[in-house]
Amino acid sequence: MGPEGYQELNLTSDSPTRDNILIANVDKLINWTRRSSVWPMTFGLACCAIEMMATGAANYDIDRFGSGPFRATPRQADLMIVAGTVSNKMAPRVKRLYDQMPEPKYVIAMGACTVSGGPYIKHGYHVLKGVDRVVPVDVYVPGCPPRPEALLEGLFRIQEKIEKERILDKHRKGQKPAVLVE
Repeated sequence: MGPEGYQELNLTSDSPTRDNILIANVDKLINWTRRSSVWPMTFGLACCAIEMMATGAANYDIDRFGSGPFRATPRQADLMIVAGTVSNKMAPRVKRLYDQMPEPKYVIAMGACTVSGGPYIKHGYHVLKGVDRVVPVDVYVPGCPPRPEALLEGLFRIQEKIEKERILDKHRKGQKPAVLVE
């Protein structure tokens, strides 16, 4: 018996319990499971949605990377991929869907129109000049439209971010979004 009634484990090479003990940090274990099961919400607004659909198709197969089932409801998703032009009329609906997602939640801004307004930035009064004015964006994927490989790289950046999070941190204080450069 060890101190205060705890039994000491004998973990020698011939011990039968040696192969059955796993020592891991709780943050790393939970983040590994969360990283391996990122569920995006089906949310396409314009032409970038075609590339997002191609990413889920057999040629690129987003399922291999632990982000397979595109969810149709925000209550079952933890990743919002905003793909396409966000008009001023659509912006409150984007915000509402984001608010309905459970914590922790992440956002990828996909495409030039989503990131900065795209070709409408100068004379398009009807287009939001970046979705980050409505929801906090974690990863930007620029391009018009970005290729499916770029969206996969954005997903990898989200997974890296999830790996580094601490479980007890409830708010993302002072974190800058990762910018993906093609």
